[in-house]
Amino acid sequence: MERDDIIIRSAIMHILDSTVGVPVLSESLLELGPDLNDLLRAHIYKIASSDDVKKCQFQQEVSTVYQLVQNFKEDQMIEISQQIASHLYTIMNANIEIPPADLLVVSYQVEGELSLALLKMNYKTSYVHYTESAEVGNCNDIIKQKATLPGESSRLAEAALINLSDYSILLVEKKYDVNGLKTNYFSQIFLECKTTLSSKAKLGIITKAVDQINRKYFKEDFDRKMETKSILHNEYAEQGSIQVENLCQKLYQDQPEIKEEFIEKLDKYNIVNEEVAPQNPTTTKKFGKQFLTTDSGIEINIPMDQYNAKENIEFLTNPDGSISIVIKNIHNIQSK
Repeated sequence: MERDDIIIRSAIMHILDSTVGVPVLSESLLELGPDLNDLLRAHIYKIASSDDVKKCQFQQEVSTVYQLVQNFKEDQMIEISQQIASHLYTIMNANIEIPPADLLVVSYQVEGELSLALLKMNYKTSYVHYTESAEVGNCNDIIKQKATLPGESSRLAEAALINLSDYSILLVEKKYDVNGLKTNYFSQIFLECKTTLSSKAKLGIITKAVDQINRKYFKEDFDRKMETKSILHNEYAEQGSIQVENLCQKLYQDQPEIKEEFIEKLDKYNIVNEEVAPQNPTTTKKFGKQFLTTDSGIEINIPMDQYNAKENIEFLTNPDGSISIVIKNIHNIQSK
């Protein structure tokens, strides 16, 4: 899905400021001008293409939100959105750590498929100028605004995209204190849905398991660390994803005991048979280069294609155990 594929059909905004004591529910839809369309599309696309997004399914028997959206009709947008907003506000009002916000409820379509976006726009603090007339002329001042909404470049902490065909959910969320415990209230209490790990979380679990295994069995082996990172990079570059079993075979093919321990670590998270496919280049950017720091403080940054080619860089182990790094075939060098 590309950003321009998103067609906004209707939108409404409700004010959920828990410091006020009651929600301010709108009785009319928003006017969809070009600027608002761009804002809504930007946030929806950012969620759909994020590697932080979780794929979820409603617990249909108990979910209040599911009961409200299961027979969604656009001519009922105002009424349904008000009920969704009231439900969320009740939860927010009972848990003061959840930040106040405006709730944007947006119906949109992508390739003819209708979806509903619930965008919780947590308030931000900003400053604006203010001019008033005085006896001496204009007087300019600076005012603190405590209810500024996130702009196009911001990432929302809590939002859901609900596919109205199969009621699957794409979700981003943040934990807040609920009854003394850090809780994903947006999925567990508000939407009442079952969540899966995001691509970013799965990739983090895999790389952490690899690091733990390497530290245990290979200590601080310099070559092993670089080769491991190269394998991770190549697996993603060639396949567009990381298949756990393939990765395990490439990393530990002749070491069955280590392979078994690696699988056990990932089995705790039910991702042994997973194919992890991050969408955002920033998620896998760290695999694109070898970042080296010597004990004397010298930092070296090697693009992975150069490291893999072996033609322009060489690592030599000296008789005294020290390492020399030889950079070859340099025709031009720049200082930045």
